Amino acid sequence: NSMVQTICAEKTVTIPEGVTVDIKARYVTVKGKRGTLERSFKHLFVDIKKVKGKDGEMVKVEKWFGTKKELAAVRTVISHISNMIVGVSSGYEYKMKFVYAHFPINVAVSSDGKWVEIRNFLGERRVRKVRVPEGVTAVRSPNTVQKDQLELTGNDIEAVGRTSSLVHQACLVKNKDIRKFLDGIYVSHKGPIGNLSAI
Repeated sequence: NSMVQTICAEKTVTIPEGVTVDIKARYVTVKGKRGTLERSFKHLFVDIKKVKGKDGEMVKVEKWFGTKKELAAVRTVISHISNMIVGVSSGYEYKMKFVYAHFPINVAVSSDGKWVEIRNFLGERRVRKVRVPEGVTAVRSPNTVQKDQLELTGNDIEAVGRTSSLVHQACLVKNKDIRKFLDGIYVSHKGPIGNLSAI
């Protein structure tokens, strides 16, 4: 029945020690030991404010008398703010493995750190280049630690994730039987730095 609607949806996230959150008219700034992240939620009609909770300060996101879609925005906003808090306190890391049958994939990061260059994919001559955005660091793992691995780190989970997608997409096999060609660069682990999960 459309008359039955949730009057109020609310979610909270605790602000940990060493992190400050500033909220001005749905524009959120989160600062921590790794840096600062900012994000505007102006397009989402929810209330975002700081409140005192039993575990210290919290960010509270709520929506009164909302449609289902507007109430869902509460969860979206709180998960973005949670990601920002983790980002400025521990950061995010994606580890990517190079998988190949015959032709070793050669991956190098340019000296200025702005490009990932992929050579010899399926033995092809052309160099595939992926731009590393501001705030994301790309490094080759030392072979002694892990052969054939690229590490992407940064505070903004979306920027790190997007970079990993671009690297993966640069090595997609086109017009070939995909079952025969597993060659490519794949995410093997991701998560907060120091607490990665295998994919």
